[in-house]
Amino acid sequence: MFKSPNPAVDVAALPADAYLIDVREDDEWQAGHAPDAVHLPLSELVVRMEEVPADRDVYVICKVGGRSEQAVRYLNQAGRTTVNVLGGMLAWQAAGKPMVSESGGQPFVA
Repeated sequence: MFKSPNPAVDVAALPADAYLIDVREDDEWQAGHAPDAVHLPLSELVVRMEEVPADRDVYVICKVGGRSEQAVRYLNQAGRTTVNVLGGMLAWQAAGKPMVSESGGQPFVA
């Protein structure tokens, strides 16, 4: 099994006060996301990197974990301290964590 060299955490072990960045695209974000997450699509990460805090640990989530893994690799190489959230929003939803949608409807993972 592939073991990533990047830091990672299970959804259940995510600190309550975690700074969480969601790197999914707009349609996925609008369908459902963690209430306190910050939306920063992977496609915009390079040009918006200054929005990622440099003074604290940052947790990165996507749908399953692949895009957030890429973001963590890039951000850590650029000097940030980031951690991949294993299983992404699918694991978040399966764990019964709160979600909101931008439409106000029932949130779901797209």
